[in-house]
Amino acid sequence: MPEQNDTVILEIKENIAVIILNRPRVMNAFNDELVKMFYSILKKIANDSSIRAVVITGAGKAFSAGGDLNYLSSLGPVEAREFIKSVGDIVRKIMTMEKPVVAMVNGVAAGAGFNLALACDIVFCADSARFGQSFAKVGLIPDCGGLYLLPRAVSIYKAKELMFTGKLIEAEEALHLGIVNQIIEKEKLQEFVCQFTRDLAEGSPLALSITKSMLNRSGEMTLDDVLENENAQQTVCMQTEDFREGTAAFREKRKPVFKGR
Repeated sequence: MPEQNDTVILEIKENIAVIILNRPRVMNAFNDELVKMFYSILKKIANDSSIRAVVITGAGKAFSAGGDLNYLSSLGPVEAREFIKSVGDIVRKIMTMEKPVVAMVNGVAAGAGFNLALACDIVFCADSARFGQSFAKVGLIPDCGGLYLLPRAVSIYKAKELMFTGKLIEAEEALHLGIVNQIIEKEKLQEFVCQFTRDLAEGSPLALSITKSMLNRSGEMTLDDVLENENAQQTVCMQTEDFREGTAAFREKRKPVFKGR
């Protein structure tokens, strides 16, 4: 059982991992302890073949307010560099993990918290959620992969507006911009995400992993690169047990049982 005073809580529900950022008194802001524990949990999950899908959310009323300013202001240059590198390692682990990762944005996602959500594969938010690139308001530049992720989610011009001004946007505008996949009533958010991830976990782990990897790299590839990769990876998929099971289930009009082989 997780200790409730842990800065990050891991709950395993069947084959789904739920990661809860757990500093609700400071809106789940990042400090050294949280970042180290978060990365350790992500690494554990990435290496666990029994986990088929991952959910990231926050305890209390916020998803995450980003960096803990009291902690950040105490850092010298060496410590600051190491901390920001550690935050970047979290984004890299989420995006390279061979499992779908869902952000369940239960409240405010600001600064690095906003960019953490963008690093996930799917983003669902409560109707009360708000998003803000708040860095410029405290004399910082975006981190946690934001300078890579946000321009790819919205236009470069909208990314500049959000980052230059640091303004908070409501859930409806986030949906309109393509930052979130769907808005859910706050009271129904957890139930909705649980069902969605259960459905995801029933998919072929191999197919989902390869699709995620190729989509995350597609912006840096030419059409010829994509077609060549599709050729190579689809050939691999067509030799797997999952493909045989999927085609058999289709013919027999039943739900497939994928094993990731």
